[in-house]
Amino acid sequence: MLKRHLKTAGIAALGMLMSSSLLAADLARADKNFLEAAAHAGHTEVEASKLAQTKAVSSDVKSFADTMIKDHTKVGEELDQLAASKNVKIPTEPSLTQKAKLKMLGAYDGANFDKHYAKDIGVDAHEDAVKLFSKAVKDAKDPDVKAFAEKTLPGLTHHLEMAKKLASQTTAAK
Repeated sequence: MLKRHLKTAGIAALGMLMSSSLLAADLARADKNFLEAAAHAGHTEVEASKLAQTKAVSSDVKSFADTMIKDHTKVGEELDQLAASKNVKIPTEPSLTQKAKLKMLGAYDGANFDKHYAKDIGVDAHEDAVKLFSKAVKDAKDPDVKAFAEKTLPGLTHHLEMAKKLASQTTAAK
């Protein structure tokens, strides 16, 4: 009796293991790539914004950075939960290319820093993010991935509009 119970428990455990690995296998490659790219982008936003908290001279830039940290951290936590539920391991930091951009950004000081942060992180990074999330809204195969992209896209679009205003202010400030 105990032997049969252990055998049944072993089969159930094996089934659970197989189904969790099938979850990751069943997720379309494009959906996995989206989750990874979204994680890289979010970590880049947060890191650059932390840098802006210490290097920015404009109170508007610092305020924008605070908003980016708060919003992107929240979205990052949701992304972590989604990826975990799909059994997908996502990056925990910016990509190598993004790290290089962060290093270049860190070389600027004063109003020059503000201008580059607003343009490179505020506008350019958000334009990329809006494209990434728009594509996922349209093309994602997994309904949870699509729902995450749909839920997040309006906030990113709002960030882009905020960033465009900030970029015009920092360019005019010279």
